[in-house]
Amino acid sequence: MFAKRPTRPAYLAVALTFVRNSLVRDMTFRANFLIDTVSSIAWVFVNLAFYVLVFEYTPSIGAGTGWGKLEFFLFLGTTLVLNSVMRGLFLTNGVELSEHIRTGTLDFALLKPIDTQFLVSLGRIEWAACGPLACGVGLIGYALWHLGYMPGALVVGLYVFYLLCGCAIYYSLMIAFAATSIWFGRNRSLLDFWFYITNFSRYPMEIYRGVYGTPLRMLFTFIIPVLVVVNVPARFLVRPLVPQTPADLLLPVFTIVATALSLLASRWVFNRSLLSYRSASS
Repeated sequence: MFAKRPTRPAYLAVALTFVRNSLVRDMTFRANFLIDTVSSIAWVFVNLAFYVLVFEYTPSIGAGTGWGKLEFFLFLGTTLVLNSVMRGLFLTNGVELSEHIRTGTLDFALLKPIDTQFLVSLGRIEWAACGPLACGVGLIGYALWHLGYMPGALVVGLYVFYLLCGCAIYYSLMIAFAATSIWFGRNRSLLDFWFYITNFSRYPMEIYRGVYGTPLRMLFTFIIPVLVVVNVPARFLVRPLVPQTPADLLLPVFTIVATALSLLASRWVFNRSLLSYRSASS
């Protein structure tokens, strides 16, 4: 008889098992864990020092954009939180999917009585990502403190909701690129392409204007929606519930639609690629 497919609570139990096992593995090699964490935090402060230096010469990122020093720190903190969540939960698994396909170990995942995409997406948790995550949260708190603003429950709720939407869009791109390993045999360069695309989301979308910037803004907002990943949640902290432009009203609605379409598209690509998979034993 076929194994019974696990219920939803079982998926949570499996995810918690992955979390615990990953923590045990990291604590087994504590020196490596500490070096990885410290180097990640050092990278954050090097980047922060660069932006502090930039704001010594300009009051804002882009004239008239409203992204002053503290506002941009809210944006940067949001970027750190999103990237840390992606690194901690999904990125390593996406990179290793290519190796699972090349070596044939994906066979074992396909035989498990659990959704294959869930299994390959959360098999390993990177606890060292907690360092940059804490830096991001601290930077947001620092900026809010100096702005003299304390967000209410509604603003915090919307911010967290759109953070999750951003993570879902990032995850969709990552798993779709990783799944193409089945067709190409090995696609580390294609997964690197995910980094190149997401680099466009590291800056406010207002700076993408003019002859060259406007096409990029359209492409990475409405075709590959990475610009909404950080911009939308950050706007709720910078301009809480006070729309100043049409984009402040339209982008949150579009982000929800883009999140749903991204998840559906990535799911289709993943399942479609599995149809082309040939077992290592065949």
